[in-house]
Amino acid sequence: MFDSGVGGLSVLRALRAELPGVRFTYLADSLHAPYGERGADWVAKRSQAIVQWLRQVHRIDALVVACNTATALAIDGLRARHADLPIVGVEPAIKPAAELSASGHVGVLATRGTLGSERYRALRQRLEAAAGRPLHIHDQPCDGLAGAIERDDAEAIERLGLQHVTTVRQATPALDTLVLGCTHYPFATEVLQRAAGPGVRLVDTGEAVARRTRQVLGLEAAAHGQPPLAGSVLLTTGEPEALTAAARRWLGWHGEARRVVVPDAA
Repeated sequence: MFDSGVGGLSVLRALRAELPGVRFTYLADSLHAPYGERGADWVAKRSQAIVQWLRQVHRIDALVVACNTATALAIDGLRARHADLPIVGVEPAIKPAAELSASGHVGVLATRGTLGSERYRALRQRLEAAAGRPLHIHDQPCDGLAGAIERDDAEAIERLGLQHVTTVRQATPALDTLVLGCTHYPFATEVLQRAAGPGVRLVDTGEAVARRTRQVLGLEAAAHGQPPLAGSVLLTTGEPEALTAAARRWLGWHGEARRVVVPDAA
């Protein structure tokens, strides 16, 4: 699995509970984070390079694209080029959020890369058409928030989280459900929930992605828990200390992340 940085650990947290016997190779492309503020062509090419490297060096059996932006901009190309590889992506959880919403007003916090993608627009239009009732989806680009979480900058997380949530709440007083449309954002849940208020429910995609991955792999449901990441490896193109600290803080991991070089695709 890969993400632009540490955000995909929120998906790994759900995966290890759903698939305790699976060995994970996690790659944080932190040298190039965040993807959400880069161009579509760059994200597509970089994603291809990462998957090629993971297959050649780590012989992966399946892939989870643990990044909303990479899923939105690159997953179709990845599936076309790697048709023999099971690939699961992440998308903003608009559908479950819409089902939970009493008012029909759903906010989506995400990067500009995700919100501006054709894949996201198609998802949104499809769900609005099939809702069976008025459904109002309110997009909120969260410039800088993923980067602040990546740096573990508490002051910036607080400031940006409050700014972006306040913007969408003021524009949409009837909003009662808020989608965390970037895998980094679950690690700012406390800040985002405080900004949103007790009447707004936050929804992320981790558990749904974990269930889908189990189904794709054809594995039986396991008793949920938080087993150690035995045999798994955490890799980064950035500073390994940052990924190690994040994994210890959020997953209770006791290993050491390693720095790797993933060349651009030929």
